[in-house]
Amino acid sequence: MSANLLAIFYLISGVLFILALRGLSSPETSRKGNLFGIIGMIIAIGVTILSAGNFSIGFLYLIIFLLVGGSIGAFIAFKIPMTAMPELVAGFHSLVGLAAVFVAISAYLNPEVFNLGIQGNIKIASLIEMSLGAAIGAITFTGSIIAFLKLRGIMSGAPITFFGQHYLNLLLGIALVALIFYLCKTQIDTWFWIIIAISFLVGVLLIIPIGGADMPVVISMLNSYSGWAAAGIGFTLENSALIITGALVGSSGAILSYIMCKGMNRSFFNVILGGWGATESSSTNQSKEQKPVKNGNAEDAAFLMKNASSVIIVPGYGMAVAQAQHALREMVDALKKNGVKVTYAIHPVAGRMPGHMNVLLAEANVPYDEVFELEEINNDFANCDVAYVIGANDVTNPIAKTDPQSPIYGMPILDVEKSKSVLFVKRSLSPGYAGIDNDLFYRDNTLMLFADAKKMTEDIIKNL
Repeated sequence: MSANLLAIFYLISGVLFILALRGLSSPETSRKGNLFGIIGMIIAIGVTILSAGNFSIGFLYLIIFLLVGGSIGAFIAFKIPMTAMPELVAGFHSLVGLAAVFVAISAYLNPEVFNLGIQGNIKIASLIEMSLGAAIGAITFTGSIIAFLKLRGIMSGAPITFFGQHYLNLLLGIALVALIFYLCKTQIDTWFWIIIAISFLVGVLLIIPIGGADMPVVISMLNSYSGWAAAGIGFTLENSALIITGALVGSSGAILSYIMCKGMNRSFFNVILGGWGATESSSTNQSKEQKPVKNGNAEDAAFLMKNASSVIIVPGYGMAVAQAQHALREMVDALKKNGVKVTYAIHPVAGRMPGHMNVLLAEANVPYDEVFELEEINNDFANCDVAYVIGANDVTNPIAKTDPQSPIYGMPILDVEKSKSVLFVKRSLSPGYAGIDNDLFYRDNTLMLFADAKKMTEDIIKNL
């Protein structure tokens, strides 16, 4: 396949990726967006296979790797539950970063294959591109591994800090810039390997001080890093499809991170720099044994909701764990038959991943016009009869407004405590992912429903 024809097909796939992002910006067009993305990827892969040459060794390797990688990816996609999607995304980000590192190493060791010059005399522009691609890829790899371990519960979700940590990050960042400069000037192999080693360390140091409450932003941020790593390697390989795709992923991930930081009242640069200014959990996790709570059951909940004029559903990670979205939709349908107005309130970081709750509700065919973001619905809680909170812990915690020592202080929350009655479905009084107690549990207008979210919702349906 000629170079011009190759570029045209890569350009077509790039346009399809742009249309895919445009479609994914709205639930109504998300299916079409997914279709555009699939077609674009098929074109990109097909053109790459054809460019390898018929029945060459490279062609055979490409087919083998595609079959192995595709089979593993398909197996994981079929097996993974929605509750594990955040850590799956983090794991996949790590592979993108590692791939960028491997490609950079290959290009550095074999520059003549990539038309970059010869060993020891590589073009300066190419050295900068592969150095940046390798550095960002290495940071993405180790950072994503730490995020995966935190989300999986293998590592504590609490911030891990030590004295001078941020200054060390700053020093390492300056060292990376200096090493890339010296690599371009001297082309000594040692500098290249040191750049990669330091970048692996930076990835760890950037993520460990970020606490569980900020983990959805971390996922989005690592998504952005993986895109920039791919774009950098795309320049090295002179692959327009990789450049376009990487730039799209990098920029969209950065924009999403900014939007989420704004929604959580976090500084975008603080999170990007590894939780600069983050504080560890304080003594806000008060003794639960000393505080009385009101226990209720499905019959109580059904009575309150059946006699209400308006109910707001607040889904959270507990709904995802219990897979209660279908039962929730059935309960809402029953309430509507009784003339109750029902809406859904979604916090920007509900769950552990951007859009986590939206995907689950869409799976249960919840109408889009009944689902509202925090800014659209927060004022409605004051006039709401019943707020049905199904596992949304940190995003409903009033402490975010009152305790400056809390790790979620300043984060906008859903004002469910202003409702006349709050029904809070939870297995126990255990803290949320941020590791702090929820003051909402002990409010006079809160009725705790201790049970599995799906079973409790099904029992409420029976009583309705």
